Amino acid sequence: MASGTPPELTATDRTRVRRKRDRAVYRRDAINAIVDEGLICHVGFTHDGTTIVLPMAYGRVGDVLYLHGAAANAMLKTVGQGVEACVTITLVDSLVLARSAFHHSMNYRSAVLVGTAETVVDEAEKSRALAAVVEHMVPGRSADARPPTPKELVATSVVRFPIEEGSAKVRTGGPVDDDEDLALAVWAGQIPLELVARPPVPDTRLARDIALPAYAREYPDRGAAAGG
Repeated sequence: MASGTPPELTATDRTRVRRKRDRAVYRRDAINAIVDEGLICHVGFTHDGTTIVLPMAYGRVGDVLYLHGAAANAMLKTVGQGVEACVTITLVDSLVLARSAFHHSMNYRSAVLVGTAETVVDEAEKSRALAAVVEHMVPGRSADARPPTPKELVATSVVRFPIEEGSAKVRTGGPVDDDEDLALAVWAGQIPLELVARPPVPDTRLARDIALPAYAREYPDRGAAAGG
């Protein structure tokens, strides 16, 4: 975190958690951890009077989230012109099975960020942003992969989304059953979930003498792979 950066995100009427306020988190480090562990964000915005939510890959550098896509991408054009956007990232840790259907839930960590993005025009920043997206996906990969050519940079749009206003909500623990249901002969508890990497599958056109890199062979769980 840069010197002088507030330790908490700005919480306004549109981002402050209202229901289950005890689950609210505003600390920047905790929200960054959710951002770093996730792989996909959902970007909500309004275009020509229609509200749209799209899944996107992303990368974080400090207090900035970078989104990228084709230069003709309508979403990136729209938010890059100053239209407010909402970015959400959700991690599901377990299914929570209660004795009653009413109290079934999930343990989760979700971050909601609201702000105004800017289109990145500086080529050096654009290159760093694209490397950050690759690193977010597979730490260590950007040092191996060929960087974008000038032509590819022109064909790619990148927007800079500030991590300034937002909040997170976190649920942990077991089911919260009503006292009168505790005696029911119904199993209750949690089913933990995690994202597991399977053994890498080489491209069919890969040369035989190219070794499998450690970052692919030993791809960690997303929690361990996430940055600080």
